[in-house]
Amino acid sequence: MTATGTFLPKPGAAPLPRMIRAQAALETRMLLRNGEQLLLTVVIPSLVLVLFSTVDIVDTGSDGSTVDFLAPGVLALAVLSTAFTGQAIATGFERRYGVLKRLAVSPLPRWGLMAAKTCAVLVTEVMQIVLLTAIALALGWKPHGDPLSVALLLILGTAAFSGLGLLMAGTLKAEATLAAANLVFLLLLVSGGVIVSLDKFPGGVRSALELLPISALSGGLRDVLQDGAGMPWRDLGILAVWAVLGLGAAARFFRWE
Repeated sequence: MTATGTFLPKPGAAPLPRMIRAQAALETRMLLRNGEQLLLTVVIPSLVLVLFSTVDIVDTGSDGSTVDFLAPGVLALAVLSTAFTGQAIATGFERRYGVLKRLAVSPLPRWGLMAAKTCAVLVTEVMQIVLLTAIALALGWKPHGDPLSVALLLILGTAAFSGLGLLMAGTLKAEATLAAANLVFLLLLVSGGVIVSLDKFPGGVRSALELLPISALSGGLRDVLQDGAGMPWRDLGILAVWAVLGLGAAARFFRWE
């Protein structure tokens, strides 16, 4: 017999890891059901890879195979499109429509929501990488290097872009986020070493561009996968700094409504 006012089963929040897993599963399903997001995260990187690998449009500055140069950059583009652009836009409109306001009154903490969204991004990226790798291999790509270095670059790149995307979505209006995220995507596509070698830019501009997260990610992946280089510590360091700054700022300034 229970005392007055005692409820069985005892009400209360689920353990935090379980809440994050449940939210991550929900975020993944929502992401995969969104046709516009799939266009951005899957179709565009695939088209860029196929088009620029088979048609002589852009001088990549590489002496080797075009696909060997492009494949690492397109993998970086996939991370950018999912972790930054897609997540920023989706989260911005969730905030506008009051979804985040309702989550704010749940036991899930702010950082837990960010962790769940980042987990959903990682799941999507795994599918992207499998698809893009298959396409690149069919086009004649011959990757080299250490898989651990590639994994570290992709994880830190995801953390960096996820933090920046959440920061934008949590501080700007949804329409502003939509415009800004797409503009940044296009600018980084051209100036981030994805399809155009940074060697094509003047020295001072190139030095500044090399500090961008997309340049560090694409350059690090290219050094490992194309040239067979060892652990790209400089690029990993740049991505780690962006990840800490982006996620820290998002946790500090993110507004739920």
